[in-house]
Amino acid sequence: MMVYVVIVTSIAILLIGYIMAMSSKELIRLLISLELMFGAVFLALMPLFTVPNLTTSAFGIAVLTVFTSGGELMILIAAMVTFSKKFRSISTDDILVGGDRI
Repeated sequence: MMVYVVIVTSIAILLIGYIMAMSSKELIRLLISLELMFGAVFLALMPLFTVPNLTTSAFGIAVLTVFTSGGELMILIAAMVTFSKKFRSISTDDILVGGDRI
């Protein structure tokens, strides 16, 4: 029963992260929403460690997720630094696509 509560909570947090990422107007909020989504993935991995047959697979998935999360975080921070140097702002309203303002 507890496994289902963890999975439902993880899905709810993941959906909140998706909604927050789609509606964010600042890079900081986008960073927070992406980290919220990765947190939801880590939370969904926890029940896998309770099943003895899946412990090795769960550990492999967790290590892969940690490296993916770390790489994503480094790329996003580099993009934020580059964006703030170019536009002197962290608002996504300053992005131009094909000459049109978004």
